Amino acid sequence: MKGLVIKNTGSWYTVLLDDGQLIPCKVKGNFRLKGIRSTNPVAVGDRVEVRNEDSSWITGIEDRRNYIIRKSSNLSKQSHILAANVDQVFLIITVNYPETSTVFIDRFLASAEAYRVPVVLVFNKRDLLSEEELHYQDMMMQLYDTVGYHCVSVSATTGYGVDELHRLMQDKITLLSGHSGVGKSTLINRLLPGVELRTAEISDAHNTGMHTTTFSEMLPLNTDASGLSAGWLIDTPGIKGFGTFDIEPEELTSYFKEIFHFSKDCRFSNCTHTHEPGCAVLKAVEDHYIAASRYQSYLSMLQDKEENKYREAY
Repeated sequence: MKGLVIKNTGSWYTVLLDDGQLIPCKVKGNFRLKGIRSTNPVAVGDRVEVRNEDSSWITGIEDRRNYIIRKSSNLSKQSHILAANVDQVFLIITVNYPETSTVFIDRFLASAEAYRVPVVLVFNKRDLLSEEELHYQDMMMQLYDTVGYHCVSVSATTGYGVDELHRLMQDKITLLSGHSGVGKSTLINRLLPGVELRTAEISDAHNTGMHTTTFSEMLPLNTDASGLSAGWLIDTPGIKGFGTFDIEPEELTSYFKEIFHFSKDCRFSNCTHTHEPGCAVLKAVEDHYIAASRYQSYLSMLQDKEENKYREAY
């Protein structure tokens, strides 16, 4: 039997079989030992083979067309797959309550570029921002729009901007990700009335979010006339840091669109864009064609590789 993994609670997986049945499954023990350096060898969004014995077991995974992956925060040699076979990601960002750093955004974008996953940057909590914070948000949106990323300003609480997200989601598998506290659950409740996910207040002491989602799950959009889902929304637990996984230093330039654009004019083909004479990237940073924040994110990821560590602060 074949099906789609729509929920992962750690030890159990819920699989939607091709005949419409929903069944709980476990992963065969030996399946975990096939060289998959991941805390979750099976991820939400995977197409899988299921065998019924004394209970239901996942015995195989079909080839993935893409996935979003990060370094495991407590097992640095392993990865954690957020979701597989997605059409796009909505990365939920807040300029305050809590603040999402540009380094976190850039790390996420670079990883998504590496695995060919389009990202829409969704700036939430517009209704809470002061005039100064709104100006800062507009500047951030302009920066990422110039780089080539679609940006949307929304308020999950009031519904501002949510219609555009509805339009972007139709007939697609969309992954929602971001820090805890950025309003993913509130946004899903707005996008999918009736789901009623639990939400939590922001911690005043640290202006940080608290986890309300503890597992990944695919939620169907409204069904169409045929009774089939018009798309899926994948809810994931909030993530504190985003350590990139299996991105080599020489590949990194390719995952920053504007750095890659200017790198073609560097004097040396193996330029690292850190100190070399005739570096077109350094010149572009100096001339403000590349944002200083994006360049600093690039350097921080290079440093990761040199030090071989996971930078949890981001």
